[in-house]
Amino acid sequence: MLNFLPASLRGVLSAMLLALNVLVCAPILLAFAVIKLLIPAKPVRRVVDRILNLIAERWVANNSAWIALAQRVSWHVEGVSQLRYRGWYLVESNHQSWVDIFVLQKVFNRRIPLLKFFLKQQLIFVPVIGIAWWALDFPFMKRRSEAWLKRHPERRGEDLKTTRRACEKFSLIPTSVMNFLEGTRFTRQKHDAQGSPYTHLLRPKAGGIALALNAMGEKFESMLDVTIFYPDGAPSLWDFMAGRVRRVMVFVNELPIPTHLIQGDYTSDPDFRAKVQAWVHDLWSEKDARLAQLRLQFAPNTVVPA
Repeated sequence: MLNFLPASLRGVLSAMLLALNVLVCAPILLAFAVIKLLIPAKPVRRVVDRILNLIAERWVANNSAWIALAQRVSWHVEGVSQLRYRGWYLVESNHQSWVDIFVLQKVFNRRIPLLKFFLKQQLIFVPVIGIAWWALDFPFMKRRSEAWLKRHPERRGEDLKTTRRACEKFSLIPTSVMNFLEGTRFTRQKHDAQGSPYTHLLRPKAGGIALALNAMGEKFESMLDVTIFYPDGAPSLWDFMAGRVRRVMVFVNELPIPTHLIQGDYTSDPDFRAKVQAWVHDLWSEKDARLAQLRLQFAPNTVVPA
Protein backbone atom coordinates (compact mmCIF):
# COMPACT_ATOMS: atom_id res chain seq x y z
CA MET A 1 0.00 0.00 0.00
CA LEU A 2 1.30 3.43 -0.95
CA ASN A 3 -1.06 5.50 1.21
CA PHE A 4 1.87 7.02 3.10
CA LEU A 5 2.98 8.83 -0.09
CA PRO A 6 1.67 12.27 -1.12
CA ALA A 7 -1.35 12.08 -3.44
CA SER A 8 0.52 13.67 -6.35
CA LEU A 9 3.29 11.07 -6.16
CA ARG A 10 0.75 8.26 -5.97
CA GLY A 11 -0.90 9.68 -9.07
CA VAL A 12 2.38 9.71 -10.99
CA LEU A 13 3.20 6.14 -9.94
CA SER A 14 -0.31 4.98 -10.91
CA ALA A 15 0.02 6.66 -14.32
CA MET A 16 3.39 4.96 -14.85
CA LEU A 17 1.99 1.54 -13.92
CA LEU A 18 -1.02 2.08 -16.18
CA ALA A 19 1.25 3.03 -19.09
CA LEU A 20 3.57 0.09 -18.40
CA ASN A 21 0.61 -2.29 -18.39
CA VAL A 22 -0.47 -1.00 -21.80
CA LEU A 23 3.04 -1.20 -23.27
CA VAL A 24 3.54 -4.78 -22.07
CA CYS A 25 0.13 -6.23 -22.94
CA ALA A 26 -0.68 -4.40 -26.19
CA PRO A 27 2.15 -5.90 -28.30
CA ILE A 28 1.14 -9.41 -27.21
CA LEU A 29 -2.45 -8.66 -28.17
CA LEU A 30 -1.37 -7.38 -31.57
CA ALA A 31 0.76 -10.45 -32.27
CA PHE A 32 -2.25 -12.73 -31.89
CA ALA A 33 -4.51 -10.27 -33.73
CA VAL A 34 -2.20 -10.56 -36.77
CA ILE A 35 -2.70 -14.34 -36.72
CA LYS A 36 -6.45 -13.82 -36.71
CA LEU A 37 -6.16 -11.32 -39.57
CA LEU A 38 -4.01 -13.61 -41.72
CA ILE A 39 -6.02 -16.77 -41.03
CA PRO A 40 -9.68 -15.68 -40.73
CA ALA A 41 -11.12 -19.23 -40.56
CA LYS A 42 -13.68 -19.62 -37.76
CA PRO A 43 -11.83 -22.43 -35.90
CA VAL A 44 -8.69 -20.28 -35.80
CA ARG A 45 -10.64 -17.17 -34.81
CA ARG A 46 -12.37 -19.06 -32.00
CA VAL A 47 -9.06 -20.15 -30.47
CA VAL A 48 -7.29 -16.82 -30.98
CA ASP A 49 -10.25 -14.84 -29.60
CA ARG A 50 -10.09 -16.86 -26.39
CA ILE A 51 -6.37 -16.14 -26.09
CA LEU A 52 -6.93 -12.43 -26.76
CA ASN A 53 -9.63 -12.27 -24.10
CA LEU A 54 -7.36 -14.01 -21.58
CA ILE A 55 -4.63 -11.45 -22.28
CA ALA A 56 -7.15 -8.62 -21.86
CA GLU A 57 -8.37 -10.12 -18.57
CA ARG A 58 -4.76 -10.17 -17.36
CA TRP A 59 -4.51 -6.53 -18.43
CA VAL A 60 -7.59 -5.69 -16.35
CA ALA A 61 -6.26 -7.66 -13.38
CA ASN A 62 -2.99 -5.72 -13.57
CA ASN A 63 -4.94 -2.46 -13.48
CA SER A 64 -6.84 -3.68 -10.44
CA ALA A 65 -3.50 -4.44 -8.79
CA TRP A 66 -2.17 -0.88 -9.12
CA ILE A 67 -5.53 0.47 -8.01
CA ALA A 68 -5.24 -1.58 -4.80
CA LEU A 69 -1.61 -0.54 -4.41
CA ALA A 70 -2.19 3.19 -4.81
CA GLN A 71 -5.25 3.67 -2.64
CA ARG A 72 -7.54 2.27 -0.02
CA VAL A 73 -11.00 2.19 -1.58
CA SER A 74 -14.03 0.85 0.28
CA TRP A 75 -15.87 -1.25 -2.34
CA HIS A 76 -19.55 -2.04 -1.88
CA VAL A 77 -20.72 -4.39 -4.66
CA GLU A 78 -24.08 -6.15 -4.88
CA GLY A 79 -25.61 -8.55 -7.40
CA VAL A 80 -22.58 -10.35 -8.84
CA SER A 81 -22.58 -13.65 -6.94
CA GLN A 82 -24.80 -15.50 -9.44
CA LEU A 83 -23.16 -14.26 -12.64
CA ARG A 84 -21.70 -16.80 -15.07
CA TYR A 85 -18.29 -16.52 -16.68
CA ARG A 86 -19.39 -18.43 -19.76
CA GLY A 87 -22.54 -16.53 -20.63
CA TRP A 88 -23.60 -13.81 -23.06
CA TYR A 89 -24.67 -10.54 -21.42
CA LEU A 90 -25.93 -7.14 -22.50
CA VAL A 91 -24.62 -4.64 -19.94
CA GLU A 92 -25.71 -1.03 -19.41
CA SER A 93 -24.72 1.52 -16.80
CA ASN A 94 -24.96 5.17 -15.83
CA HIS A 95 -21.85 7.18 -16.72
CA GLN A 96 -20.23 9.88 -14.58
CA SER A 97 -16.47 9.63 -15.04
CA TRP A 98 -13.66 7.89 -16.93
CA VAL A 99 -13.23 6.03 -13.63
CA ASP A 100 -16.46 4.14 -14.43
CA ILE A 101 -14.57 1.98 -16.95
CA PHE A 102 -11.98 0.89 -14.37
CA VAL A 103 -14.77 0.24 -11.86
CA LEU A 104 -16.77 -1.91 -14.29
CA GLN A 105 -13.71 -3.86 -15.37
CA LYS A 106 -12.67 -4.53 -11.76
CA VAL A 107 -16.16 -5.60 -10.68
CA PHE A 108 -16.84 -7.88 -13.65
CA ASN A 109 -13.39 -9.23 -14.52
CA ARG A 110 -13.53 -13.05 -14.66
CA ARG A 111 -17.09 -13.01 -13.31
CA ILE A 112 -18.54 -12.54 -16.79
CA PRO A 113 -16.88 -12.57 -20.22
CA LEU A 114 -14.69 -9.60 -21.13
CA LEU A 115 -16.65 -6.37 -21.55
CA LYS A 116 -16.72 -5.14 -25.18
CA PHE A 117 -17.56 -1.44 -25.39
CA PHE A 118 -19.15 0.39 -28.33
CA LEU A 119 -16.62 3.13 -29.13
CA LYS A 120 -16.58 6.31 -31.18
CA GLN A 121 -14.75 5.87 -34.49
CA GLN A 122 -12.18 8.53 -33.53
CA LEU A 123 -10.94 6.44 -30.58
CA ILE A 124 -9.22 3.98 -32.88
CA PHE A 125 -6.50 6.65 -33.28
CA VAL A 126 -5.67 6.71 -29.55
CA PRO A 127 -1.98 5.69 -29.41
CA VAL A 128 -1.43 1.98 -28.66
CA ILE A 129 -4.73 1.46 -26.86
CA GLY A 130 -6.82 2.18 -29.97
CA ILE A 131 -5.11 -0.66 -31.84
CA ALA A 132 -5.60 -2.92 -28.81
CA TRP A 133 -9.34 -2.19 -28.88
CA TRP A 134 -9.35 -3.05 -32.58
CA ALA A 135 -7.53 -6.33 -31.87
CA LEU A 136 -10.22 -7.22 -29.33
CA ASP A 137 -13.00 -6.51 -31.87
CA PHE A 138 -14.48 -3.56 -30.01
CA PRO A 139 -17.08 -2.05 -32.40
CA PHE A 140 -16.17 1.44 -33.63
CA MET A 141 -19.28 3.46 -34.41
CA LYS A 142 -19.69 6.58 -36.56
CA ARG A 143 -22.12 8.82 -34.71
CA ARG A 144 -24.35 10.55 -37.28
CA SER A 145 -26.82 13.27 -36.39
CA GLU A 146 -30.38 13.05 -37.68
CA ALA A 147 -29.80 16.22 -39.71
CA TRP A 148 -26.76 14.63 -41.41
CA LEU A 149 -28.71 11.43 -42.14
CA LYS A 150 -31.49 13.43 -43.78
CA ARG A 151 -28.92 14.94 -46.13
CA HIS A 152 -27.32 11.52 -46.75
CA PRO A 153 -30.16 8.97 -46.51
CA GLU A 154 -28.05 6.36 -48.31
CA ARG A 155 -25.78 6.19 -45.23
CA ARG A 156 -28.63 5.39 -42.85
CA GLY A 157 -28.20 1.97 -41.31
CA GLU A 158 -24.39 1.94 -41.32
CA ASP A 159 -24.23 1.53 -37.53
CA LEU A 160 -26.57 -1.46 -37.75
CA LYS A 161 -24.26 -3.10 -40.29
CA THR A 162 -21.23 -2.37 -38.08
CA THR A 163 -23.01 -3.79 -35.04
CA ARG A 164 -24.06 -6.91 -36.91
CA ARG A 165 -20.52 -7.53 -38.14
CA ALA A 166 -19.20 -7.13 -34.59
CA CYS A 167 -21.86 -9.37 -33.11
CA GLU A 168 -21.16 -12.09 -35.66
CA LYS A 169 -17.67 -12.23 -34.16
CA PHE A 170 -19.05 -12.07 -30.61
CA SER A 171 -21.31 -15.07 -31.27
CA LEU A 172 -18.33 -17.44 -31.52
CA ILE A 173 -17.38 -17.25 -27.83
CA PRO A 174 -19.15 -15.88 -24.71
CA THR A 175 -19.12 -12.07 -24.72
CA SER A 176 -20.46 -9.15 -22.68
CA VAL A 177 -21.56 -6.16 -24.77
CA MET A 178 -21.31 -2.91 -22.78
CA ASN A 179 -23.29 0.25 -23.51
CA PHE A 180 -23.43 3.60 -21.69
CA LEU A 181 -26.96 4.64 -22.59
CA GLU A 182 -26.32 8.30 -21.81
CA GLY A 183 -23.61 8.38 -24.46
CA THR A 184 -21.47 10.82 -22.45
CA ARG A 185 -20.48 11.53 -18.87
CA PHE A 186 -23.03 13.18 -16.61
CA THR A 187 -22.56 16.79 -15.57
CA ARG A 188 -25.12 19.22 -14.27
CA GLN A 189 -24.40 21.50 -17.22
CA LYS A 190 -25.19 18.76 -19.76
CA HIS A 191 -28.23 17.76 -17.73
CA ASP A 192 -29.66 21.26 -17.81
CA ALA A 193 -28.84 21.80 -21.48
CA GLN A 194 -30.72 18.60 -22.36
CA GLY A 195 -33.68 19.40 -20.17
CA SER A 196 -33.36 15.85 -18.85
CA PRO A 197 -36.52 14.61 -17.10
CA TYR A 198 -34.31 12.66 -14.65
CA THR A 199 -32.67 14.20 -11.61
CA HIS A 200 -29.36 12.30 -11.60
CA LEU A 201 -29.13 11.03 -15.19
CA LEU A 202 -28.90 12.36 -18.71
CA ARG A 203 -31.42 11.36 -21.34
CA PRO A 204 -30.71 7.78 -22.46
CA LYS A 205 -30.03 7.05 -26.12
CA ALA A 206 -31.97 3.91 -26.86
CA GLY A 207 -30.66 3.48 -30.41
CA GLY A 208 -27.41 1.77 -29.40
CA ILE A 209 -29.07 -0.85 -27.24
CA ALA A 210 -31.70 -1.41 -29.94
CA LEU A 211 -28.92 -2.09 -32.46
CA ALA A 212 -27.31 -4.62 -30.14
CA LEU A 213 -30.63 -6.37 -29.53
CA ASN A 214 -31.42 -6.44 -33.24
CA ALA A 215 -28.05 -7.95 -34.09
CA MET A 216 -27.58 -10.34 -31.20
CA GLY A 217 -30.71 -10.38 -29.04
CA GLU A 218 -31.32 -14.12 -29.22
CA LYS A 219 -27.79 -14.77 -28.02
CA PHE A 220 -27.99 -12.66 -24.86
CA GLU A 221 -28.99 -14.62 -21.76
CA SER A 222 -29.97 -11.49 -19.82
CA MET A 223 -29.21 -7.83 -19.30
CA LEU A 224 -27.12 -6.51 -16.42
CA ASP A 225 -28.48 -3.17 -15.26
CA VAL A 226 -25.59 -1.48 -13.41
CA THR A 227 -25.78 1.54 -11.12
CA ILE A 228 -22.48 3.15 -10.10
CA PHE A 229 -22.50 5.56 -7.17
CA TYR A 230 -19.65 7.58 -5.69
CA PRO A 231 -20.77 8.74 -2.22
CA ASP A 232 -18.10 11.46 -2.15
CA GLY A 233 -18.89 12.76 -5.64
CA ALA A 234 -17.88 11.57 -9.11
CA PRO A 235 -14.06 11.60 -9.24
CA SER A 236 -11.77 12.60 -12.08
CA LEU A 237 -9.34 10.03 -13.43
CA TRP A 238 -6.51 11.90 -11.70
CA ASP A 239 -8.37 11.78 -8.38
CA PHE A 240 -8.65 8.02 -8.81
CA MET A 241 -4.98 7.49 -9.67
CA ALA A 242 -3.89 9.77 -6.84
CA GLY A 243 -5.83 7.71 -4.30
CA ARG A 244 -8.41 10.35 -3.40
CA VAL A 245 -11.41 8.08 -3.95
CA ARG A 246 -12.58 6.60 -0.67
CA ARG A 247 -15.89 4.86 -1.49
CA VAL A 248 -17.33 3.16 -4.58
CA MET A 249 -20.73 1.49 -4.67
CA VAL A 250 -21.89 -0.75 -7.52
CA PHE A 251 -25.31 -2.38 -7.79
CA VAL A 252 -25.96 -5.02 -10.47
CA ASN A 253 -29.49 -6.10 -11.33
CA GLU A 254 -29.84 -9.04 -13.72
CA LEU A 255 -32.96 -8.63 -15.84
CA PRO A 256 -34.63 -10.66 -18.59
CA ILE A 257 -34.63 -9.05 -22.03
CA PRO A 258 -38.20 -8.59 -23.34
CA THR A 259 -38.64 -10.99 -26.25
CA HIS A 260 -40.68 -8.49 -28.26
CA LEU A 261 -37.66 -6.15 -28.37
CA ILE A 262 -35.21 -8.66 -29.79
CA GLN A 263 -36.13 -8.07 -33.43
CA GLY A 264 -37.33 -4.84 -34.98
CA ASP A 265 -36.28 -1.85 -37.05
CA TYR A 266 -35.56 0.94 -34.57
CA THR A 267 -34.78 3.44 -37.34
CA SER A 268 -37.81 2.97 -39.58
CA ASP A 269 -40.53 1.51 -37.36
CA PRO A 270 -42.06 4.18 -35.06
CA ASP A 271 -44.04 1.63 -33.04
CA PHE A 272 -40.99 -0.50 -32.34
CA ARG A 273 -38.94 2.59 -31.51
CA ALA A 274 -41.59 3.70 -29.03
CA LYS A 275 -41.53 0.28 -27.33
CA VAL A 276 -37.75 0.31 -26.93
CA GLN A 277 -37.80 3.89 -25.62
CA ALA A 278 -40.55 3.04 -23.12
CA TRP A 279 -38.53 0.08 -21.83
CA VAL A 280 -35.40 2.21 -21.49
CA HIS A 281 -37.40 4.98 -19.79
CA ASP A 282 -38.63 2.52 -17.16
CA LEU A 283 -35.05 1.32 -16.54
CA TRP A 284 -33.84 4.90 -16.25
CA SER A 285 -36.66 5.97 -13.92
CA GLU A 286 -35.82 3.13 -11.54
CA LYS A 287 -32.10 3.93 -11.71
CA ASP A 288 -32.77 7.62 -11.06
CA ALA A 289 -34.87 6.74 -8.01
CA ARG A 290 -32.11 4.47 -6.70
CA LEU A 291 -29.48 7.18 -7.14
CA ALA A 292 -31.72 9.66 -5.30
CA GLN A 293 -32.10 7.19 -2.43
CA LEU A 294 -28.37 6.49 -2.30
CA ARG A 295 -27.53 10.17 -2.31
CA LEU A 296 -29.97 10.82 0.52
CA GLN A 297 -28.62 7.89 2.53
CA PHE A 298 -24.86 8.15 1.95
CA ALA A 299 -24.07 11.60 0.57
CA PRO A 300 -26.71 14.21 1.35
CA ASN A 301 -24.26 17.10 0.96
CA THR A 302 -22.37 15.94 -2.13
CA VAL A 303 -22.09 18.52 -4.89
CA VAL A 304 -22.93 17.26 -8.41
CA PRO A 305 -20.20 18.11 -10.98
CA ALA A 306 -20.96 21.14 -13.16
